[in-house]
Amino acid sequence: MLLSDHDISRLIESGRINIDPYYPERLQPASLDVTLDCRFVQFRNAALPCIDPQNPDPALFVQTEIGKGKAFILQPNEFALAATIEHVSLPDDVAARLEGKSSLGRIGLMIHSTAGFVDPGWRGQLTLELSNFAWLPIRLTYGMKIGQLSFIRLSSPAARPYGSAGLGSRYQGQTGPTPSRPEPAP
Repeated sequence: MLLSDHDISRLIESGRINIDPYYPERLQPASLDVTLDCRFVQFRNAALPCIDPQNPDPALFVQTEIGKGKAFILQPNEFALAATIEHVSLPDDVAARLEGKSSLGRIGLMIHSTAGFVDPGWRGQLTLELSNFAWLPIRLTYGMKIGQLSFIRLSSPAARPYGSAGLGSRYQGQTGPTPSRPEPAP
């Protein structure tokens, strides 16, 4: 069941859902607005024939940090990782969906390719997969509203929430935009 603003507020106030920092004025009818942090990760141009998801080369990534009042310019057809300012912690019976703001989607900015689902038990900042599908560069600034989280109550608590032993939860507790981490070999 998708949670309403009343239920989201109640779970945050009780500490079952933790959003840090939390601003009640960002609560929407069935979601919570999240904001853009100051760090970005981009791919460097490399002489590699391809990216190997099982063994991504750390030299492919370059991190940029923007200062207050400065902007990160996402060029047309460019991809970058970013993160939410908010640290999110979910209990074992609530999952979340991260979606873009419609006003940003309408100018060609997508905030995730596939990583929009937040598992029960998650703790950390959320990594954004930013893509500019517009013909013009898009100006992104620290603290701007970038997306919204909706919350879904599970039918029962997860037996093995994210971070449980044996799951291989590679991103638990992440801070900042986090590049792909390969799965451990079997």
